Amino acid sequence: MHFPIKITVIFLILVTFLAAGCGKETEQKPAESHVKAETDDAGTIFLRPDLRKRIKTGKPFYTDIAEKLTVPGQIKVNELKLVQVGASFTGRIVEIYAHLGDSVSTGTRLARISSPELTQAQLAYLRANSLAVLAQRAAMRAKQLFKEDVISAAELQRRESELQVSNAELSAAKDHLRLLGIDNKAVQDLTKHGQILPSVVITAPRSGTVITRNVALGQVVQPSDQLFTLADLSVLWVVGDVPEHAAHFVKQGQHVEVRVPALGDASFDGTIIFVSDIVNPLTRTVTVRTEVDNPERRLRPDMLTTVHIDEHARERLVVPEGAVVRENNEDHVFVARKDGGFTLTPVRLEEAINRMRPVVEGLIPDQQIIVEGAFHLNNERKRKDLE
Repeated sequence: MHFPIKITVIFLILVTFLAAGCGKETEQKPAESHVKAETDDAGTIFLRPDLRKRIKTGKPFYTDIAEKLTVPGQIKVNELKLVQVGASFTGRIVEIYAHLGDSVSTGTRLARISSPELTQAQLAYLRANSLAVLAQRAAMRAKQLFKEDVISAAELQRRESELQVSNAELSAAKDHLRLLGIDNKAVQDLTKHGQILPSVVITAPRSGTVITRNVALGQVVQPSDQLFTLADLSVLWVVGDVPEHAAHFVKQGQHVEVRVPALGDASFDGTIIFVSDIVNPLTRTVTVRTEVDNPERRLRPDMLTTVHIDEHARERLVVPEGAVVRENNEDHVFVARKDGGFTLTPVRLEEAINRMRPVVEGLIPDQQIIVEGAFHLNNERKRKDLE
């Protein structure tokens, strides 16, 4: 009598247990699908809803961009503002006033030189001056005597001719003194008092900075010796070598950005002032000279630089920097698939220009890609591979 009732109770318990287990399994499956991004291989990822909010899709596009040609360079002194200072005659250096690195103005004393040649030149000037004075007086007397009909016209002409020669010799002697470094005031003192100067001062012919000094106290120097080199460092040259295949991009007057690694990669604006007409047969490069202002004296001759030359703008296929992922030392982008996934695809890109990467190979304009947030998506892909 009681056997059917027991079977019924056991059957109800089993049904209840199975229904509860099925319900629990049904609730967990949807929750798990929102936790991880699904992948079907190492390079493809399917986006979960929260990832879709962090990325942006788009396509490669064409735009006009001005590329920059980068070449090595070196800072040089502006040769148009370079002055070599030497001695005008053979002599001995008796004093030195200027030293390496000094800033000098026009007329600043650099050194003092003494020489027997200087003494002989002053004596020659005094003789020429005396003869000129005598010739002047003789010519004046001849004019008076000619008026009184004491001498002939021929005699008057001879005296006047001697005066002209004496004046010419005096002028030449004075010019010689000036070439030796004796100024007008010293010449006037020599004429009035006859005092011979034992030495003269070598002065700076132009303002600048002493960048070389090749003289020592007591040294005997020749007119061919370069004692001091003065340079204006407020405007410098940057000399670079452009590969011959890119030389047609470079024109006189183009803007240039000069970066100096020694100054923390600081940048300076410049303008191309010279493009060589000759190709160096050894390096296959063309020399380009850029003028750069240096008012704060931060740039120094012989510093190494990199020269960035703006090329003419041209249309290029590009992708934003945010689309690019660096993987295994190569550039990659995530390319959309028909099933909704995104595959990490290797591409060849050039360096960034205005936050855009020009495409060399691997992409076409119609392809749908991740244009923003590729870095986060790649991190998610790597995390999934580790699980």
